[in-house]
Amino acid sequence: MADKRNVGFVGLGNMGWPMARNLARAGFALTVRDADGDRQRRFAAEHAARAADAPGAFGEVDAVVTMLPTGRVVREVMLEWQGGLCRALPRGALVVDMSSSDPTGTRDLGRALAAHGVALVDAPVSGGVPKAEAGTLAIMVGGDDPAAVERARPLLEAMGQKLFPTGPLGSGHAMKALNNYVAAAGFTAAAEALIVGAKFGLDPAVMVEILNASTGRNFSTEYTMKEHVVPRKFATGFALGLLAKDVGIAADLADAIGVEAPVCRLLRELWAEASMAMGGSVDHSIALRHWEQRNGVELPARERPV
Repeated sequence: MADKRNVGFVGLGNMGWPMARNLARAGFALTVRDADGDRQRRFAAEHAARAADAPGAFGEVDAVVTMLPTGRVVREVMLEWQGGLCRALPRGALVVDMSSSDPTGTRDLGRALAAHGVALVDAPVSGGVPKAEAGTLAIMVGGDDPAAVERARPLLEAMGQKLFPTGPLGSGHAMKALNNYVAAAGFTAAAEALIVGAKFGLDPAVMVEILNASTGRNFSTEYTMKEHVVPRKFATGFALGLLAKDVGIAADLADAIGVEAPVCRLLRELWAEASMAMGGSVDHSIALRHWEQRNGVELPARERPV
């Protein structure tokens, strides 16, 4: 794919838009699809891409990248959308699923696509909207066919800075779910600490500064708490329902392979409850407000300690 062939991109959300834009900037000729027709047409107009209203628009692409909310949606697009996008792809085409999908479902989809002569690579990402914008995402790459993984590499290098081969098909999605479980654990612990501290009389902004200069620091304290929770912005760009889904995937994976993972199971319950209470479409950092309400405390909004 070094000669910048035609590429499809499905899913132009908060992450997908800048990722697709970086592919266009790298010289790939794009055909794009999004459930929001206006968003799809706007991207096509701004980046000289072709807007796809039907699977047939992808008939000449060499690869399709998906960046969708769930693996179920990926499967629906590939196998069911107007007969299935995979049926419109030329034999030998490549699908690169960069969504946060269930690893078992990814293996099932791989077999279904193979029946149509289409290869599948799973390549979920980490780094959030800022790194999607900058093209510096960390990408976890799984695939059963080394040649297919190599074909995906030029695409992935246009969107990410660090590519991590993780093993067979589904292993990238397993790693992504486990990463987001760890991230959710860090956020949950930091949120609980701030609520306890605030109720005791500590200043949350000071607490975050101390955590970030101490052994308690993690991504949530360094970014989410500092930039979004303490100033009450709650706008990281990552939905609460999606994080709850990823934690659920991690816990379900542990259950499926017989691993005792009590912390993961507890977090599955906590994040599912927060998502149900606050709504899955809100920013994931708003989970803190749910936990505030349960404890009868609200952190003061402040950019920095006085």
